[in-house]
Formats: sequence, structure tokens, C-alpha cells
Amino acid sequence: MNKQIESIPNPYHSSGESIKENTDTAYNFHKTLPGYLPTPLLNLKHFAQKIGIKDCYIKDESQRLGLNAFKVLGASYAMAEEIKKHIPKGQSNLSFESIKSHKKSIKDLTFVTATDGNHGRAVAWCAEQYGCRAVVFMPKGTAEIRLKTILEHKAEAEITDLNYDETVKYAETEAIKNDWVLLQDSSWPGYTEVAKNIMLGYTTMVQEFFEQTSDWPTHVIAQAGVGSFAASIFSSFIRSDKQKPKFILLEPSGAACFFNSVKIGDKKPHLTPNLNTMMAGLSCGMPSILAWDIIVSITDFFTICEDNIAIKGMQILSQPLQGDPLIISGRAEQSP
Repeated sequence: MNKQIESIPNPYHSSGESIKENTDTAYNFHKTLPGYLPTPLLNLKHFAQKIGIKDCYIKDESQRLGLNAFKVLGASYAMAEEIKKHIPKGQSNLSFESIKSHKKSIKDLTFVTATDGNHGRAVAWCAEQYGCRAVVFMPKGTAEIRLKTILEHKAEAEITDLNYDETVKYAETEAIKNDWVLLQDSSWPGYTEVAKNIMLGYTTMVQEFFEQTSDWPTHVIAQAGVGSFAASIFSSFIRSDKQKPKFILLEPSGAACFFNSVKIGDKKPHLTPNLNTMMAGLSCGMPSILAWDIIVSITDFFTICEDNIAIKGMQILSQPLQGDPLIISGRAEQSP
């Protein structure tokens, strides 16, 4: 039988692995960015009542720094940490103004990344704001409008003939060849520091959540491509002294690298080939090793859904029940 939604419990669940670094540094840095404001925390109260729960909170990242996506939280902080290595020693407080004060030192510093869209746009925006250079490679099938939005931030960008995972490898090769800094939102053996800082950047979203409500969730659902975002969000909640929520990792059925890896049964991440989903931002074949270690440790359920379920979710948010807020979602995730 073809299941539109399928969920399996985590056979490796423990209480150990999480992000151990102080997340306040990233949060305080984000507050210095031009135009920074916490994104709205919205409650679909009437929808929650309809499905028999008390509240359904959603962080509306469509209002994040004019980029319509959370990815800039990771890119901005990780890029800032890399820039610190290229400016005079003694800069203790990392801030947007401290970076701008060293613009002559970093004007030729080039960051390169592979992207399905939002991460690359975030890298391009950050480089433009900080005064660096950005080079962005995009996988085959990427919509031209996504390329256009990246080029608008003065980055060099192109659509390759490679799939996502191959494009990541290509970006890594170009970084080594040209002495560029690879700013990728995934990790693998030998490449973890930048990915860790990107994950720390994502934790700002939960820091905002803590300040926006005194309610404590019973369940936290996060989507996964390579898993960096979900690992960051889950880790932020587990650091609290309050009761741990149930963590649910959600992937497209046609790009379920975590779900498929768990089902293999050896507690190792595996490549999922032949990706097939309209959820382009989640169409990743290989889990980040940093995210994998965290997610298999603390996630409660691995869940997958068909593309039509994502479409239904977008419709629910854009055509809310009377009294619930309207939320525009999925535009950056859906391929043409």
C-alpha cells in the first residue's frame, strides 16, 4: 500500500548528543545585523482546535531580513566567524560594525557554496553586506528565478549539470583550487567547523521563541534536507531544564536520507540516490555527519510524506480557518 505519510520510532534514541557551544554568541551577533527583528511566532489556534490539540505554533521565517527564509541565520554567523580569521587580532566582540570596519582587509575574501536556493541567496546577501565576494553553484533543474535572486546580490552564480550532492563536491574542489572559503550547510569528515557555526546560527530562532512565549511545546516538528536545521532546533530545546518535547524529523518521501539510513540499521548515514521531490530545498541525498550524530541521539520519530501532503500543508497555511493568520510558505521549497 502506498502510504502518504509514514513514521518510524528512532531505534537509536539516547540522551547524549547535542550542540554544546554557547548559543548566545550567535544570537547577540544577529541582533547587530541591519534590519534584524525577531520573526513572528504565530498560533494557528482554530486549526489546532480542529485537529484536537491546544496550540499550533509556527515561526514565520518569510519575514527574515527580507530574504524569506531562515538560512541567513546560519550563513551570516558562520561567515562572520570565518571573517574573524582574516582581520587583525584583538577583535573580541563580533558584530556587523566590527566587520565593516575592516572592509579593506576582506574585500577580496571569497566565499563559495552549493545551493538549491535559499542558502546560496543567504551567502550572497551576507557577502554583499559584509563587503566580501560570493560564488554560488546550483544543481541542475534549479529554477532560473532562484539564480536571478542570487545574482541580484552581486554574487557570481551558475546552474551546473550536476545533482545537489555532486554540486557540493564541485564547490569544495573550486574552493581548494582558488583559495576560497567553502561555506556549506552540511558536514563530512574533514569539514565540520563551518557547518557547526551554521548550526549555531540557526539556534537564534529558538532563542527568539523562548522570548516570545512562556508556553512549552509537547512536540517539535522540523524538516530535514541534510539535517543541520533540525539538529540545531532540537538541540536548543534539549538544553533547557524543562521536560523534553517529542522531536519529529520530517522529510520528503522522495529524498529521505535520514529515514532511509535509519532503516538500513547500522546507525550510519547513507547516500540516498535518485532523488525525486518537488521540495527542492529538502532534496538532499546525504545527511550531514554533525546533524546525523545529534538527530539519531535525540529525535523520537523519523517521518516521511509525499509531495501532495506538502501541497496540502501550503494550502492550509495560505487559506487559513477564520481567525487564524495567513502564512505564505513553500515558495522557495517548491520546484517548478
